Amino acid sequence: MNAAEASGEPGRTARAAHSELWRVAARKLVIAAIFFGGWEVAVRVSGVSPILIPSVEGVFGSFFRGIADLSLIYSTWATVQNLLIAMLVGLAIAVALNIGAFLSSWGREALQTVAAALNPLPAIALLPVAFLWFGASTTSLLFVLVNSVVWAMALNIFTGFSTVPRTIRFVGRNMGLRGLALFRHVYVPAALPYIYTGIKISWAFGWRTVIAAELVFGATASAGGGLGWRIFIDRYNLDTEGTFAGLLTIILIGLAVDSLFRLVERRTIQKWGMAEH
Repeated sequence: MNAAEASGEPGRTARAAHSELWRVAARKLVIAAIFFGGWEVAVRVSGVSPILIPSVEGVFGSFFRGIADLSLIYSTWATVQNLLIAMLVGLAIAVALNIGAFLSSWGREALQTVAAALNPLPAIALLPVAFLWFGASTTSLLFVLVNSVVWAMALNIFTGFSTVPRTIRFVGRNMGLRGLALFRHVYVPAALPYIYTGIKISWAFGWRTVIAAELVFGATASAGGGLGWRIFIDRYNLDTEGTFAGLLTIILIGLAVDSLFRLVERRTIQKWGMAEH
């Protein structure tokens, strides 16, 4: 291979990857069109009551009306905001626990014991405790959410640090790194795939938990209530189109966040050769 061919190889690889992304997106759009088209036809042919199953036209109409009057935007932001706060708090706690585990055997045993005890516990089961301690408030919601996200983060980070190759650790020590400097410059970069996975899993746990918790906490947990509360109210008012529009919003946000995680993974972990494509 000559120099010209070698220099053009990265460009061809990038174009091929870009074309593959467009093909994947096109296939997904076709699948979505078939699904919604089949739904609409089934509703019209069967003549089922719209209170039970609304038409696709009615669901999307309610969805776009909610966007136009900003009510759906406000509900979505209330939910996402609470989850983002819980993710930041959970990440801070997970990092602090792992620093303690890194610095002492007592900290390592404490992290493993507490995580083993609380990780299997469904976060939503803490609702009664949250009500007793904090009442029906934003604090109660955040308490439940933090518990839903922190342990997946902590355990994945701990696994990442535990699997750092000895060679890399010895190289760091030979360079004069000790304590937190070794933690920051050696352990964190080497464990990055595990940290990323922990954040991704925690988001999935937290997203499901925040919707379920809002069905209980309602408008007291955030300004005007989040998506979970909106779905509950629409169901109570027999607004099935609004209920399905809320569910559609949850699905779309989940897909968007998953796509964002995939993009970040391609631009970082896969690009740096820390994971396979």
